Amino acid sequence: MSRRAIYKWIDRGSLPRTEFTGETDYSSRIAKASRGQFSAAEIKRLGKQKLPCD
Repeated sequence: MSRRAIYKWIDRGSLPRTEFTGETDYSSRIAKASRGQFSAAEIKRLGKQKLPCD
C-alpha cells in the first residue's frame, strides 16, 4: 500500500475494486493502523465504490 495509491483512493472517494472482490484486504490494514478507531467493516462501508446511476 503506497501513499500514491491512498491519494488515488481519496481522490476517487472509494477503495479499489479489488478490496470488494476479496483480492486485497486494505481495510483490515487501515483498521489496524487506526488503533481501534475504525473497524475493517466500517472502512469498507465508507470506502464502497460509488457507481454511476443509469
